[in-house]
Amino acid sequence: MKQAPSAAASPVSRTPRNKESRASEGTAIIQVRGLEKTYSTARGSLTLFHGLDFDVYPGELVAIVGQSGAGKSTLLHILGALDTPTAGTVHCASTNTAELTQRQAATFRNSTIGYVWQFHYLLPEFTALENVAMPLLARGQDRRAALAEASKWMREVGLEDRSEHRPGELSGGEQQRIALARALVGGPRLLLADEPTGDLDETTAGRVFDLLERLHVTHGLTSIIVTHNLELAARCARTLRLEHGRLAPWKTASQG
Repeated sequence: MKQAPSAAASPVSRTPRNKESRASEGTAIIQVRGLEKTYSTARGSLTLFHGLDFDVYPGELVAIVGQSGAGKSTLLHILGALDTPTAGTVHCASTNTAELTQRQAATFRNSTIGYVWQFHYLLPEFTALENVAMPLLARGQDRRAALAEASKWMREVGLEDRSEHRPGELSGGEQQRIALARALVGGPRLLLADEPTGDLDETTAGRVFDLLERLHVTHGLTSIIVTHNLELAARCARTLRLEHGRLAPWKTASQG
């Protein structure tokens, strides 16, 4: 199990923006080829993606932007083995996620992927510490060991003194920091975040993103962030815009 360093010992780092370095990082951790997703509606078929292809390389911090309804969240669900494509292939960490059974997909998600959503989805009847430990307990890990690992992550996100508080006793920013700790306690390779700062005020959103950036760097993660916040997207190494079922590179002024 990874050891989580002290929050105070890890300065905030901006993510490197040298895209040329990806070529030296080997095989893409995510490979999407010919992706299509179609839904049946009362008005007929709705196709979100049209032969979508893209790669994400180890260590990248990638933002996905686009209008509401473009399919950003659906794409994230497919990448994270929460949904399956209508056509095409998705290889995540060398695993073809479309071929997994429900049980295999659950195991894969628990071991390989950390999720953060716009809403924290913390369980209100449990303490912050217990919420962070949930992914480990779901694996069948001993409760004492799981809580000990969770405690390290409470320190990592700077909330050790909130360990015994329940979610309703925490601020919005604190809730999202707990959700981030829960996402990473199991040592995933990939972090998927769907509007992780969408419910927060500007100042708190910036602080939560600072933390996400630092954890991305210090724990060697590959991270994909869906966001409407173009200022936060500009802090990522690469930004893709989802429009009309296709992804295309999109540069903010600071990404140049």
